[in-house]
Amino acid sequence: MEKLVLNSVIRFGRALFSAKKWQRIWSKEWVLKFISLLLATLLWSFVGGEDIVDKNVMVPIEIINLPRDLVISNQFKKEIEVTLSGPRSAIQEMANKAVSRQINLSNATPGTNVVENDNTSIPVPRGVTVLRIQPTSIILSLDKLIQKQFPVTPVTSGDVAAGFVMEKLVMNPDVINITGPETILSQADELMTEIIDINGLKESRNYQVPLDLEPSFVELIGQTSVTAEITVKPKMVEKKISKVNVEAFLAGERQEVAPTTADVILRIPVLLLRDQKDLKSIFSISAAESADESGFLKLKVVPNERNSLPIEVVSIIPQAVKVVNIAPGTPEEAQEENGSPVASEEKEQQPKTSDEGPLPVTQTIENVQIPPDDKTIIQLETTGEKPAGVKILPIKTKKKKE
Repeated sequence: MEKLVLNSVIRFGRALFSAKKWQRIWSKEWVLKFISLLLATLLWSFVGGEDIVDKNVMVPIEIINLPRDLVISNQFKKEIEVTLSGPRSAIQEMANKAVSRQINLSNATPGTNVVENDNTSIPVPRGVTVLRIQPTSIILSLDKLIQKQFPVTPVTSGDVAAGFVMEKLVMNPDVINITGPETILSQADELMTEIIDINGLKESRNYQVPLDLEPSFVELIGQTSVTAEITVKPKMVEKKISKVNVEAFLAGERQEVAPTTADVILRIPVLLLRDQKDLKSIFSISAAESADESGFLKLKVVPNERNSLPIEVVSIIPQAVKVVNIAPGTPEEAQEENGSPVASEEKEQQPKTSDEGPLPVTQTIENVQIPPDDKTIIQLETTGEKPAGVKILPIKTKKKKE
């Protein structure tokens, strides 16, 4: 009996471990099936053995295919809250890939557009389920995209110091171009600055001034500043000053000129008028340039160096004077050679005399009366300044032949 059992065990062992038996197993691809079973077991243990979790993640909104002539004019949430369920590692992998909620606006038109957020709108990996999306819809207002110019208008407070005026206030830039929704840009026609304080200002200055913008404009161009260029000058009044002495110099030497005085019209600061009673003391008239062929020197006003405020010249009358060189001999001969007036106004008014006594002269150029027995030849001239004046020059007497 024992031998029978032993023989049965031996036969079974030989049959189990025989080469032919194993060849039949290998020929039927049992090895491949075994490997597949092993891999499936490992995968099940990796996935099925991981915890299933519910997690809220923030998914960004991505706008695609927006037409070039349209723009989104309203404010909307740039992210939505999505509740996911699935293996922890799969949800973490999804977060690392930066999955977004894409909104295709290729067929959008101006106006209000409502976009629904359903569970299929979020791409998720296998094994992850979308449980909820908040908000469930997104409202987009589409508007035409335009460009508009806005002038920059300064806003000031206070006044400049007494005796000064603000001559001009220039903004740089003075115009700003903005591109944005038509409905927003149509709400304003100019951009105002924040308040610029000019109270007590005595000199020109530049300020960096922020613009006072509405929140909708800040969204388009951000916080923007401009430069305010303020020009402040002394307040001026126009004054005429007569008979101011002319000082002429040539080659460092003082020259005699005619006329010796000039009249000027100046714009003078009111502060200077308050401190100076004699206006002739705040300036002088000089003729120091080289004389031209005609011998005239151009006049110019020279402010006193002690003046801290500017003086503006409106006009000088006359604009030029002539150099008068006094040569040896009689004053009349020297003055005739230089083409200058024979005498001053006082001299012109005195009667001329000859060897035989005073000569009667009328003041009418067209009808000069001369005694019949007078043998003196009289030369008459007129001056530009006094058309009625008469100049009489005595010369040698010519006797008639008998």
